[in-house]
Amino acid sequence: MLRPLAGFRVLDLTNVLAGPFCCHQLAHLGAEVIKVEVPERGDLARQLGADADLNRRLMGVSFLAQNAGKKSVTLNLKAPRGKALFKDLVKTADVVVENFRPGVMDRLGVGWEALKAENPALVYCAISGFGQDGPLRDLPAYDQIIQGMSGVMSITGDRDTAPYRVGYPLCDTIGGLTAAMAIAAALNAPKESRGTFIDVSMLEATLATMGWVVSNWLVAGVRPQANGNENVTSAPSGAFRTADGLLNIAANKQEQWEILCRLLGRAELLERSEYATRADRIRHRYTLKAELEETLQTRGAMEWAAEMNAAGVPAGPVMAVPDVLEHPQVADRGMLGTFDHVPGTDRPATLVRTGFKLDRTAPTVDTPPPQLGQDNETVWGGLGLSAAEIATLQAEGVL
Repeated sequence: MLRPLAGFRVLDLTNVLAGPFCCHQLAHLGAEVIKVEVPERGDLARQLGADADLNRRLMGVSFLAQNAGKKSVTLNLKAPRGKALFKDLVKTADVVVENFRPGVMDRLGVGWEALKAENPALVYCAISGFGQDGPLRDLPAYDQIIQGMSGVMSITGDRDTAPYRVGYPLCDTIGGLTAAMAIAAALNAPKESRGTFIDVSMLEATLATMGWVVSNWLVAGVRPQANGNENVTSAPSGAFRTADGLLNIAANKQEQWEILCRLLGRAELLERSEYATRADRIRHRYTLKAELEETLQTRGAMEWAAEMNAAGVPAGPVMAVPDVLEHPQVADRGMLGTFDHVPGTDRPATLVRTGFKLDRTAPTVDTPPPQLGQDNETVWGGLGLSAAEIATLQAEGVL
């Protein structure tokens, strides 16, 4: 399997989601990722998730979701010996990723300038809510806050429900993907000119994905609005009620509109002046929606979707998470990976990999998510520490 980042070592000092998700991508691309965690409790995600027993074991579902393939060491960066050990580890690394508030790493004495002196070729990536400067730089990075401040919530929902939160940590995830992309690009530079400080703002990363919405305001002066399940650029294009659930239809082209009407047995709609052009249909979208749903509610979403796609009209049922994970389009393409045994959990675990393939193969990692500090002996021993020294440092709370 192609592993384009094989040979690169990444030190993952991050917690919860944006940073761990970034390093999850890097691990699947072949990088050696070492989680550097706080002694005794580790990444907060170890205590998060829907399974209380796993949370108590410090192997919470939220941690399992994005830490497969990584190693775990413990280190107290507040201890002088811990700082020294970290700097020694940085000398062996190519990348450091952290998502502390701006200034925290500098106050600990292990910020960008200090680490660059130890390793001039280091790629240092700092992920924060608002970036390393500006009036909001010191505020914490929580997905809910960024969703609200970015404008995402203002355009989610409909006229009665907006502002509405997107149903998963969208901004954390976008921040992580942005960081992974920037790191991979920086690693492409020749080593002699590779030393780079990457400043990822979750707010700006989210805004960067809102190009159409943002540009409608910046260029056209149109204030973005919440439009529910309707695609404002076309009609009929949105979610429609059927006999057993919602069906997304995207009849965005004139020929698709015409095919749809005939397929539904509603050819008379083609003669109606209020539906003659794309612009007409947009103006009368809700009347048109009601007309189409009269017919659509006579059959189920899956049945309609099959017929429409066969006829050339893009359509798909609105599915629940368990249903889409079981669908062969996902289940048979290597998107999911199962570890028969995950240490510290006494059970197997099926986890999501990445959203891409390399040479027709889904990237995988060889090891399940690590228990807290399970690689202390290997990693710290690799720096020359003996088993006795490691035990002493653990007793002193340094490891």
